[in-house]
Amino acid sequence: MEMIPHAATPAQPTTKRNYPMPRPADDPRFTFGLVIDVSQALTERGYPQPTGADLAELQQALFRFLYREGGDR
Repeated sequence: MEMIPHAATPAQPTTKRNYPMPRPADDPRFTFGLVIDVSQALTERGYPQPTGADLAELQQALFRFLYREGGDR
């Protein structure tokens, strides 16, 4: 498999990270609509369309990316 070069350079260890964020008790922005938007962005860039279990896995991956374990701290 040929690797496609990345347009962005890797983040430096000293770069402040914005994610993961503290996990709130409820976040109205984290909806299934967000998962669908990300799914559509992947499809528009030539990736296969996520369906069924793919969407559930994508939702979990987004949650892990966005929020720290342990809640609001």
